[in-house]
Amino acid sequence: MTMIERNQPARHRAIFLSDIHLGTRGCQADLLLDFLKRNESEHLYLVGDIVDGWRLKRWWYWPQSHNDVVQKIMRKARKGTNVIYIPGNHDEAARQYCQLTFGEVRVEQEAIHETPDGKKLLVIHGDQFDGVVRYAKWLAILGDSAYNAALRLNTIFNWGRRKLGLPYWSLSAFLKHKVKNAVQFIDNYENAVASEARRRGVDGVVCGHIHHAEIRTIDGVLYCNDGDWVESCTALVEDFDGRLRIVHWADEMARREARLPLSAARQLAAE
Repeated sequence: MTMIERNQPARHRAIFLSDIHLGTRGCQADLLLDFLKRNESEHLYLVGDIVDGWRLKRWWYWPQSHNDVVQKIMRKARKGTNVIYIPGNHDEAARQYCQLTFGEVRVEQEAIHETPDGKKLLVIHGDQFDGVVRYAKWLAILGDSAYNAALRLNTIFNWGRRKLGLPYWSLSAFLKHKVKNAVQFIDNYENAVASEARRRGVDGVVCGHIHHAEIRTIDGVLYCNDGDWVESCTALVEDFDGRLRIVHWADEMARREARLPLSAARQLAAE
């Protein structure tokens, strides 16, 4: 019997994760592993950019924690979770395997998720609606290099915060959302994705790609973005009544640890 009473995992009808970017130093794999350990669902949608093939082509980086994330997801699939993997632009090589199943994980170009009340949600990564990615991939790769430089700065910044006993906070996300052009790009992207959902005749859309978690209604269409695991560490979850909400896991972790005595927090971190 340990000092800490082990909490049962939270149960959801569906979990949506995207933009994990395994294979990069910016990936918050430890936070994601904590989330996967403490949350179970009937359906798990991996909404693109799970592995960063662009970065791995240039520089191999694959620590044990990234392997642990893959193993944890595969274990969930073996135990009965319906896992659907929808590749994005950074893991676009996996698109050639759409409609195939690997270790109980189904690879699809897109999916339709039906809520308990019958609403249909289109699930896509969303890079199709990013003009830079579609028509100027060289510029997207150049921008990706600059973005990874910002993430390295973010890693150093949060290393300093941990030394001071402070929780994770994304400097890169803060800077991005302060830039006027970035804010306009996000708004344009959200409207383009919502327009596609309307054209398809579905009730809403779940996507990723822009690393900006959001739930809002755009001209009658429910727009949901599940965020990412390099900046905001967010997931979209659906409960058994069909309610959708964004989970900010770094904040959840900070609140959980703040409620624990120091010795218990250290034991929990070691598990």
